Amino acid sequence: MRARRFFPFGGEIIMKDENMNRRIVLLPVLLFALLLGAPAARAFAPEDSIRVAPIAPGATVLTLDDALKIALSESETIKIADKEVERSGYARKGTYAALYPQIDIVGSYQRTLIKNDIRAMMGSDSPMAQSMPDTKIGNFNTFSASASASMPIINAALWKSLKISGQSVELAVEKARESRLNLISQVKQGYYAALLAKEALSVYLEVYENAKTSYIQTEKKYNVQKASELDMITARTSLASAVPDVYNAESTVILALWQLKAVIGMKLEEEIDVAGTLEDYAQNMEVALSELEGVGLERSSALRQISLQSDQLLETVRLKQLAYVPTISLTATFTYSAVANDPIQNLGWFPYSYAGISLAIPIFSGTKRLQDVRAARSQYQQMQLTAQSTEKQLRIRVRQELSSMETAARSFDASREALVSAEKAYEIAAKSYEVGRATILELGNAQLALTRSRLAVIQPVYTFISSKAELESILGLDQNE
Repeated sequence: MRARRFFPFGGEIIMKDENMNRRIVLLPVLLFALLLGAPAARAFAPEDSIRVAPIAPGATVLTLDDALKIALSESETIKIADKEVERSGYARKGTYAALYPQIDIVGSYQRTLIKNDIRAMMGSDSPMAQSMPDTKIGNFNTFSASASASMPIINAALWKSLKISGQSVELAVEKARESRLNLISQVKQGYYAALLAKEALSVYLEVYENAKTSYIQTEKKYNVQKASELDMITARTSLASAVPDVYNAESTVILALWQLKAVIGMKLEEEIDVAGTLEDYAQNMEVALSELEGVGLERSSALRQISLQSDQLLETVRLKQLAYVPTISLTATFTYSAVANDPIQNLGWFPYSYAGISLAIPIFSGTKRLQDVRAARSQYQQMQLTAQSTEKQLRIRVRQELSSMETAARSFDASREALVSAEKAYEIAAKSYEVGRATILELGNAQLALTRSRLAVIQPVYTFISSKAELESILGLDQNE
């Protein structure tokens, strides 16, 4: 079987089987044995110190509101969505233009290559009838210039298409709103991840400092023969083991800040830091949870889009049905024309104009209109089923996020009590070890419990606010609306 082990700040190790488990456990043991047996190995000296600087001096400190403002103004996602709304608006105006008269001016020139012949017969009733010579008719050059205008008077399909065009604009606006909600959720998730990484780094730095203090105390005891060699090796191992955790946590902070810069649209070369701590978001968890439990899916962007698409498809069905309705249009034309032979001279222009009303009655199209109506109705029914399925899936996601928040809120209260006990236990163990009443193993166990307790306090807060951000995105909640 495949087992997973999760770490508080996002990492995981996947172990495929029991043999792999043994290899993972044995590997650090063998490395440690080689470290002890290496002749060039050097113990940590008291003056050794670990250098960690994941955040450059002078970095711009961002609050969550600052990060959201930058993202909403600089993100390419928002700009693309705004352009789509703008494009839909132009398309809607173009559809309305069909209600106005359409006026065209056309000029043409026509050159006759071979004229028509007319043959006349004299005395055609007599057997002795004689034919006359053929006569060429027409002119070699024809010029014309015309202005035409047309305007629909009754066209139900056109009016229905105007309504569908308006719904397209509403759909584009809703999609832009969804992009905004998703971006806000991503920024919050990235910001919270950076806070979590920073606090995890603080925890591991404290573990390192405690391990270093224990090592110095053990070394002093060992020099005066009050500590065994085993105690000295254990203290050295604890100190050495704390170093990789610190560097891994440092790398996590750097990566989290880079991801945040990418999400909000800042240049990756810019140095930033996040303000505050996860404890700032730990207040009133129960209140926030109760408020979100009473919110329905009425503002959900996904459901709103499906509703708009469903309405649009219903209007499309009606549009296809209106193909059976007659249309009436008003037309008018004014034309000037002139003809001449070669050479062109004394060219005279003659006007010609008319106005009228045209009536078009659809009779038969090989059942095309009928099939178009059936296809549009089938697409509408498909969208109705999609709406039902989407609503079910959204309700499941809402329940999952609420359950995650409930579990995190309960775990946070319990973990704070456990942290108080772990801090007290470590303080007692440290004092006892200092005076020789506790062993180095007892001190290490107390340190391990304290580390787990500190990570267990920040993890539920991160889980709660991360789930809250996701839930707000699902529900379509935007505090700026």
